[in-house]
Amino acid sequence: MKSAISAFIGAVVIIAACSVSITAQWPKHQEAGLPRDAQGNVRMDAPTPRTADGKPDFSGMWMRANSGPPRGNGRGGRQGEGGGAQGRGAAEGQAAPAAAPAAGAAPAAGAAPPAGGAGGDTNSAFAGGRGGIQLEPPTESFPFDPKGPPVATFFEAGGNMPDGLPYTEWSRAIRKQRFEVDKAKDNPDANCMPMGFLQFHQQPQPRKIIQTKQMILIEYEANYGIRHIYLDGRKLPPQGEPQPWWYGYSVGHWEGDDLVVETNNLRGAEDDSPWDGWLDVNGSPYSREAKFTERFRRPNFGHLQIDITLEDAKAYTKPWTVRVDQRYLPDQELIEFVCNENQQFRRRIKID
Repeated sequence: MKSAISAFIGAVVIIAACSVSITAQWPKHQEAGLPRDAQGNVRMDAPTPRTADGKPDFSGMWMRANSGPPRGNGRGGRQGEGGGAQGRGAAEGQAAPAAAPAAGAAPAAGAAPPAGGAGGDTNSAFAGGRGGIQLEPPTESFPFDPKGPPVATFFEAGGNMPDGLPYTEWSRAIRKQRFEVDKAKDNPDANCMPMGFLQFHQQPQPRKIIQTKQMILIEYEANYGIRHIYLDGRKLPPQGEPQPWWYGYSVGHWEGDDLVVETNNLRGAEDDSPWDGWLDVNGSPYSREAKFTERFRRPNFGHLQIDITLEDAKAYTKPWTVRVDQRYLPDQELIEFVCNENQQFRRRIKID
């Protein structure tokens, strides 16, 4: 009982960091130029928009999304089970995608999570898997691609890998301290600090992508994060050449309709602060040696798919890949969400 309560408190810390955004937003403003049906709903199954030079256009507002059932017998349970935390404005002014959700996906909100999951995570950010908390309305899951990599779950990056992430002894010890001993109280999201990519990609707060020919800018509502991806032909700098950054150094290039983004020179778990090198909510680490490769694709208007590969010989015995789905959020804008290391929630509920 004690460990369950402690784990629940750790989840509450993360929830508190997000709850302001979930309940507040700017007035809706109808976006011009979107494909709509006769009722004015956005056609999420419309063709992928393209830029003047024919490349897929990723511009716009995006939200995390659930996916279909996991690949194999992963530890994270069936994707979408437990309701689904899909963020503000869910299902408002949106036409359903043409593809039907995969079998077994998205049962009724509040459904009991499967037994044996890794921390009870079901890829729903704040649904039944963590103490029955659901702060966001459910939406349909994207169908699962059986040919794709395992789907990352919100709390646990390797939640759908049969054996979990391939930790080295160094990273396993860090993860144990962060999750089992400290109950994830130092998660950067809960402390108004910059987050790792996987946590940002799955935040139940939106992000806005601004795409130009030379650069992609991603504005994350969560903790006011901002990321630059250079598309001007520059090469990824050698490891250790630029100063390590919270979000590292990112360059992208096109492979057909896929945008391949490589990132290195990140602050890692061996750095001084307890918030450095957090891969997921539960505390899986990455080191300064980490190299992330993200493959962005937009199968249709309403669907953004990101495959993330991590190479980090200090933290993991082999490279591994997971998938994250996102859905388009029309007719809305980011709100201001700034705390800048002034999070008082932990002190007030006497975690510290």
